[in-house]
Amino acid sequence: MRRRDFIKTIAGSILPTGQPAARAQDADRIYRIAVLSLEPRTAANYVAFFDELRKLGFEEDRSLVVDGRGFDARSDQFPDLAATAVMSHVDALVCGGTAGIRAAQRATQTIPIVGVTDDMVGSGLVRSLAKPGGNTTGISILATELDGKRLEILIELIPEARRMAALADPGATGPKQLQTLVEAGRAHDVQLLVYRITKREEIIGTINEAKTSGAAALNVLATPLFNRHRQLIIERAAILGLPAIYQWPETAKEGGLAAYGPSFAQVGRQNAHQLASLLRGTRPSDLPVQQPTKFELAINLTTAKALGITVASSLLARADEVIE
Repeated sequence: MRRRDFIKTIAGSILPTGQPAARAQDADRIYRIAVLSLEPRTAANYVAFFDELRKLGFEEDRSLVVDGRGFDARSDQFPDLAATAVMSHVDALVCGGTAGIRAAQRATQTIPIVGVTDDMVGSGLVRSLAKPGGNTTGISILATELDGKRLEILIELIPEARRMAALADPGATGPKQLQTLVEAGRAHDVQLLVYRITKREEIIGTINEAKTSGAAALNVLATPLFNRHRQLIIERAAILGLPAIYQWPETAKEGGLAAYGPSFAQVGRQNAHQLASLLRGTRPSDLPVQQPTKFELAINLTTAKALGITVASSLLARADEVIE
């Protein structure tokens, strides 16, 4: 299918290979990192992350030691995990999601932190994309902008729907962004019901409530919480016959109706380049926060058929991947 155009970031395209470093990589040195993430190490973004690190010369059991106790962790475990990592004098902290980054920032103001989250600036984690300041840099996924784009795609998929629901994590999406989404739905004559979820145990009951309230589709907003439990959401939405759109294109391959955003692999590779720059001596305050350079639309026609949905040919023509 036709590839989507590259969208340039404020910080520019992937820059670490051209980023001046304060020191050259020491071939004999062993670097130590610790990870804080809701995701397991087997997640696609981390597979890409470590593969790219190896290509950049940071290979486990040779020049890199990984403290992986923070993989597949709960957010309430992050403070203790961060404190332990700092006491062990790691060279950098790699964090997935706002909660992990905040825990790392509370634990240290000197050890470099490289994080991936939905909105680095809006969450107050860095001063700006170009000049993050402090000891934190990373990738900002453009989540709030893409949540709106996903709503537009969902409306195209289900043009007859007059009521839809958004599943939101208040820790990732603020009231202002949610109000913007509600207004965007209203502009298309769609009432958007917003349901806030803060933990896994609330997911099924909330989706049930959305269905009972007459929602004809779900916009699953960007957050590590929903990504970690995406299979639970996919399965419940299928049982209730609710079309849903997700953040990561790979989710459509896993059974979601549609997804729009950067791929796990792209974000993992970008994150690896940033970490490599930090380990080579670049200061976090001098390493701009990056944004994804490409966004992919994936549509699962098998799921569409099961839901009784006919996807418009114009939407299929714009898709980067159609799963059949």
